[in-house]
Amino acid sequence: MLTTKEIMDIIPHRHPFLLVDTIDELEPGIKATGYKCITYDEPYFAGHFPAEPVMPGVLQIEACAQVGAVAILSLEENKGKTAYFGAVNNARFKRKVVPGDKLKMECEIIKKKGPVGVGKAVATVDGEVALTAELTFMVG
Repeated sequence: MLTTKEIMDIIPHRHPFLLVDTIDELEPGIKATGYKCITYDEPYFAGHFPAEPVMPGVLQIEACAQVGAVAILSLEENKGKTAYFGAVNNARFKRKVVPGDKLKMECEIIKKKGPVGVGKAVATVDGEVALTAELTFMVG
């Protein structure tokens, strides 16, 4: 398992934009599985929405992308680099993500050509799908 500090050794994101708490499965260049514990004190809940806090879908996608970035940037040839978004395709939101949820994020690298690739992301809460998407990245 990778701790938050070990994740920060791989990807450049920092609080409040680091959206992965732990990685419990990692196959460098192939796939990673990570978790985010959603708490009431997340900064975005102040405005989204104060009476009914919901994790914004775009941040769910970003969290999945950070898990995918851990997978791709764990390769020796990518250490110290950054993975940038190239595209988000076929994103589907299936349930709300709210305080108290433990978001499980899986990202499998399904295509790779040079510095560009595609990750298949699935986020779940207690086994229920919250998000699916294809995430295109560029390593630079």
